[in-house]
Amino acid sequence: MNITRTQFVIASGIILAAAVALYAMGHPLICKCGYVKLWHFDVVSSENSQHIFDWYTPSHIIHGFLFYFVFWLIAPRSSFGTRLILALLVEASWEVIENTDFVIDRYREATVALDYYGDSVLNSVSDMLFMIVGFVLAARMPVWLTVLIAVAMEVFTGIMIRDGLALNVLMLLWPSETVLQWQNNR
Repeated sequence: MNITRTQFVIASGIILAAAVALYAMGHPLICKCGYVKLWHFDVVSSENSQHIFDWYTPSHIIHGFLFYFVFWLIAPRSSFGTRLILALLVEASWEVIENTDFVIDRYREATVALDYYGDSVLNSVSDMLFMIVGFVLAARMPVWLTVLIAVAMEVFTGIMIRDGLALNVLMLLWPSETVLQWQNNR
């Protein structure tokens, strides 16, 4: 489970390219509130997805778990570093796509994210780094533990904020009025 210096430079370049793209799209480097917080607790707020950690950080760790599994399956002979770069390309692409007007409007129409205006560059970079954390953890932990942690994170965020990766994907692709009503009854 090694990563070469070249792979590290490529991974860093992917993160930098995504950050530059987001900034060029008009997203602020940090929260428009003018300060950086380690954690922001309030999901229904203009500061959500603007700081380092938020309630959606576990989703990005789970992305890392899933990407490790997918690239282990489809590229088993590739090095750990190559698979990590592929996963980071997917995650960085999603961070850029997620912050397009089209997807932001979709979130605002179909989910509880009524005040969502996109991520800050800091938050998107943090999301990519947490995906890497998840990827590395999945490579080191037994499969059963990875699955247990993913399920626990989904259940925890489901209880705490009535959202999570599975609900987010469901509501983005196949909105459900029943789920939306349940999410709004916090």
